[in-house]
Amino acid sequence: MKHEWRKHEKDLYIPKEKPELITVPKHKFLMIDGQGNPNNEEFAEKVGALYSLAYGIRMMPKQGYTPEGYFEYTVYPLEGIWDLSEEGRKLDELNKDELIYTIMIRQPDFVDENIVKMALENVMKKKAHKYLKDVKFDTLEDGLCVQMLHIGPYSDEPETFSKMDEFTIANKLERASLVHREIYLSDVRRVEPAKLKTVLRYKVMKKGAQLNETLQFITS
Repeated sequence: MKHEWRKHEKDLYIPKEKPELITVPKHKFLMIDGQGNPNNEEFAEKVGALYSLAYGIRMMPKQGYTPEGYFEYTVYPLEGIWDLSEEGRKLDELNKDELIYTIMIRQPDFVDENIVKMALENVMKKKAHKYLKDVKFDTLEDGLCVQMLHIGPYSDEPETFSKMDEFTIANKLERASLVHREIYLSDVRRVEPAKLKTVLRYKVMKKGAQLNETLQFITS
């Protein structure tokens, strides 16, 4: 049976159009870092490098090697962790040139460093993407988060974040940081802006949790 994230992991990838609280476990990712406007060529090339490697792993059995524990699956969607540079935080309006990001594609549990290395070698033989060697393989665990489905252009995301912030406050929580995650469910090349679907998510903690941890550290 083919594992399809849209069907089997709806809680993580197909949230409702209203804020919800979720605990995100540890997952494996192919990741690549960057800074600057996501509308530029560098960002597109980095996305291309990620997808080339992700599909290289999925297609391994057709190339004569089946990793231990392999199963049929749909390649996971592109995700991005977004932040701003110190200079960008000082500005009243968003300057996309000051964005700092990590874009990534989740990998199934059977994937390890050796499999990624093998896939990288295979992909580079066919097409040497400029940023392939910058791709990292690592695990991330978000833990407690607030998330919501955003439908519409990326420029309207602040409205969705406002609803998430209200939900966070109402549940006596606070954001762990200004960093947030986006999961892209739509292909921006084929879907008009008004119909784009994006999961917005950020880490949260109980109010005062950070202060309590600091006080414990000082007094211990």
